[in-house]
Amino acid sequence: MSGWQERLNEIGERHGLDRGHCVRLERLLELLRDDPTAPTTVRDPADAVDVHVADSLVALELEVVRAAERIADVGAGAGFPGLPLAVALPGARVSLVESASRKCAFLERAVGAAAAVNAEVACTRVEEWRVRDLDLVCVRAVAPLAVLVEYAAPILRVGGSLVAWNGRPEAAEERAGAVAADRLGLRTADVVPVNPYPAAEPRTLYLYSKVQPTPSEYPRRPGIARKKPLSG
Repeated sequence: MSGWQERLNEIGERHGLDRGHCVRLERLLELLRDDPTAPTTVRDPADAVDVHVADSLVALELEVVRAAERIADVGAGAGFPGLPLAVALPGARVSLVESASRKCAFLERAVGAAAAVNAEVACTRVEEWRVRDLDLVCVRAVAPLAVLVEYAAPILRVGGSLVAWNGRPEAAEERAGAVAADRLGLRTADVVPVNPYPAAEPRTLYLYSKVQPTPSEYPRRPGIARKKPLSG
């Protein structure tokens, strides 16, 4: 067993995964290494096991993630955090929402490699996706908090949650996210420092809860959330 496989087993033990789960994640990391079209610069399993898998699974420390049954990974890219969460949560249905067709093609191969029968690829802009009433939206390395809140709000059910991966907390970005959340029926529920792996840079999970319906004029047209964020 190689060093990265041993490390993957350690991550699995931390989050209560058995050897079968870890084998499926091994296959995902091998695809990432071997597929030249993988849409990430971190492809060596020795690095990706932490940068991608450990960073994704750290969200299992949140009860709202462990309990979710309908999940969307918005801006799924290479499949993180959505695919590791699909492997770890076999009772959940995970949609990998991605607008770039090249990335979607890779995601389809990644779903197969991880044997993630509970995951599906939605090749569309999130503003144009017609699915609603999700329990959880996860977003990692996509956009500022105010934009992420606007992406998530229309597709969450009341009582659902957004979890956004971020680095070191910044007061201005937090305020902008709170302003957008207030306009869209969400509120900031928690800001959780996490340590997904020993060498990780400062990492924070921002948790927002949907407390009332989102106004009917949302979502706005594709691209507007970035061009004209609700925070101003």
